[in-house]
Amino acid sequence: MATSTLTFVIVGQEDHPIYEVDLTGPKEQQTQYLHQFVLHASLDAVDEQMWLSKEPHLKVVDRFNGLNVTAFVTPGNTRFLMLHDGRSDDAIRAFFTEVYELYIRVMLNPFHSPTSRITSREFDRKVKLLAKRLIG
Repeated sequence: MATSTLTFVIVGQEDHPIYEVDLTGPKEQQTQYLHQFVLHASLDAVDEQMWLSKEPHLKVVDRFNGLNVTAFVTPGNTRFLMLHDGRSDDAIRAFFTEVYELYIRVMLNPFHSPTSRITSREFDRKVKLLAKRLIG
């Protein structure tokens, strides 16, 4: 059985990743770097698409070797990116919406800066719990 791909990253306003997780388990280091590269390379496509849509959920913005990059842009220009192998758009939209609610709670913390990495174990645990719905 082929390995499933589901990598999620939140990219801050200065194009730095502030949260990253491989939702289908650990991968080889080379594969992790490739996924990070594909997601970061798709930022230009996200920036182009966000001006063409009134919705925060941009759907599939880029493709690479059978993998899709789906994006969500917050009003503060933080980008949520999902690298996946063909998941349901409705399921990804629901995931992004729920993670956005968690993200807002983190940003409401007066000790957290919008450009600093999200290191909350509770945030990580809840993101992984939400991802289980996408995985099946």
